[in-house]
Amino acid sequence: QVQLVESGGGLVQAGGSLRLSCAASGSIFRINAMRWYRQAPGNQRELVAVIARDGTATYADSVKGRFTISRDNAKNTVYLQMNSLKPEDTAVYYCNADVLLLTWSVDTYWGQGTQVTVSS
Repeated sequence: QVQLVESGGGLVQAGGSLRLSCAASGSIFRINAMRWYRQAPGNQRELVAVIARDGTATYADSVKGRFTISRDNAKNTVYLQMNSLKPEDTAVYYCNADVLLLTWSVDTYWGQGTQVTVSS
């Protein structure tokens, strides 16, 4: 199996920055797409950013120009650099990865989530 462990969340003032990390471990042959989602209280989970294995990235309109997704394939880790944070960015952030397992099956895994709170 595969475990995704997020870190880097916390409390920050509006205009500040945070960097989230998500490290994958387990029976991994290769990780394909990796994603960051977020879910605010009372809202549905929304896709924030996606990064392909080759580094191609796509962002939600709400975070374009402020957030940057990146990855280190050697470490099976994805990052989310969040700048110019706004109170509306407050949410639990989850990472997600499409994993080709050592058994040659493919499955999608989720992390446990990390809280990001932006004060005004």
